[in-house]
Amino acid sequence: DGTPETLGLPYEDIYFHTQDQVKLHGWYIPFPNAKVTLLIFHGNFGNISHRLDQIQFLHHLEVNLFIFDYRGYGSSKGILSEEGTYQDALAAWNYLHSRTDMDPYKVILFGRSLGGALAIDLASKVKPLGLIVESTFTSVMDIGKELYPHNPITSIATIHYDSISKIGKVRCPVMICHSNEDDMIPFTHAERLFETAHSPKQFFMLKGNHNEGGEITGEPYRKSLAEFVQQCLDDD
Repeated sequence: DGTPETLGLPYEDIYFHTQDQVKLHGWYIPFPNAKVTLLIFHGNFGNISHRLDQIQFLHHLEVNLFIFDYRGYGSSKGILSEEGTYQDALAAWNYLHSRTDMDPYKVILFGRSLGGALAIDLASKVKPLGLIVESTFTSVMDIGKELYPHNPITSIATIHYDSISKIGKVRCPVMICHSNEDDMIPFTHAERLFETAHSPKQFFMLKGNHNEGGEITGEPYRKSLAEFVQQCLDDD
């Protein structure tokens, strides 16, 4: 439904492979003389062509952006699975480490909703410069138990995305962003993730419902993100 060129932004069409040889597609959007690259993990709905507003918003942070589609999404091949998405996240990280025109040690992970679970999982395994998660959940099982309190969710769930058990393993600055008006993922999920995360950490209160995300919050959010990016550079 569009590309960064629609926004007037130069970009590269990127194809790369996972460890299990699934071909994935993404966009690399450079910013002149950027000190940091943001690796973006999008939410469950749609594909990267539906993230142009987010790309434009984050581009103003003056960072390189790399956004990609998980297996089964957009132009990426393969069949979606939880374990597969973890492999996709690691493959995107490894791809950035293969580039010679950016600093692979200055990568911040940014995950929204489902993408927050992938960013947290990856951050627990590698050493990013920082981690930002927006409107994400503690685990799919927790969501299930809240929606269906009388069903044996724990015993029948096949998808877990258990971020609450992983975020304590993250050893980089963490920024948790959530709205108390979120109509899909209760605010308590963000509170629990923040409580479990190690310092340095910070919390930012978004506005609006789940799908409005950071863009509706506008300049105060962008300013806070820019300050977090600078903090990550200063702490490095």
